[in-house]
Amino acid sequence: MLLGIHCSVSGGLEHGFDEARVLGIDTFQVFTRNQRQWKAKPISEEEKKAFATAWADNPKVKVIFSHASYLINLASADPDLRGKSIAAFTDEVMRCHELGLAYTVLHPGAAGESSEEDAMKRIADALKTIVSETSHSKVKILLENTAGQGSHVGYKFEHISNIMDLAGGSDRIGNCFDTCHAFAAGYNISTEDGFHKLWGEFDSTIGLNKLCAIHLNDSKGDLGSRLDRHEHIGKGKIGTLGFKLMMKKFPHIPKVLETDKENNMDEVNLALLNELAA
Repeated sequence: MLLGIHCSVSGGLEHGFDEARVLGIDTFQVFTRNQRQWKAKPISEEEKKAFATAWADNPKVKVIFSHASYLINLASADPDLRGKSIAAFTDEVMRCHELGLAYTVLHPGAAGESSEEDAMKRIADALKTIVSETSHSKVKILLENTAGQGSHVGYKFEHISNIMDLAGGSDRIGNCFDTCHAFAAGYNISTEDGFHKLWGEFDSTIGLNKLCAIHLNDSKGDLGSRLDRHEHIGKGKIGTLGFKLMMKKFPHIPKVLETDKENNMDEVNLALLNELAA
């Protein structure tokens, strides 16, 4: 089924497997570094060995990927921020490579005072640089669709497709689809008609072959609200039908929850998703 959660790595990267083992999941997402800081210590040989050992001890886990730091903004027109963002994301790709992770998920970026078109060109130029500098790696960069809060680009499928094209159409650039973000951006996955319309548009614009991972989050905000606020499965404005359709259509795509963990809600959400998939 390739279904899991964002796992904590508090105390060491290998501890991501602790939650995975307890929940019995086969997929998870992690932060490979403190996502609130620009600089990160390189991954030591001891850390790599501990991570590899933990994975070998948990063979049920098939796919692991990272989420890049929220500080990164490849769309920025500010030279300092742009330079730090390119360096930090290049480092993130390399960290994933060293750990054997499949993908790293990236929010495309915020345009600030500039146009969306200029922002997308800057993102694409940065991605070309990063792909070139990590050419020996197979780690895929997954652009995540956004809710469109503030000046963030990526809330239209055309944005994602345009960035991919401007970046040269690299087979190392794909998509991570976030259900909450899509709904908040105006794509209605809460009804069967809306669901099928969305995926038809996705396939003709981005291409289903570019879909590599999914974030399963319900939405606190209304359809088209541009509000990036995650809710537990079936408790938000998307509702259970949308997630039933997601589970039926994409059993083969790695899917993770990014919802609050209080009161064992990871367990509750996973149980509901498995029930919807049955």
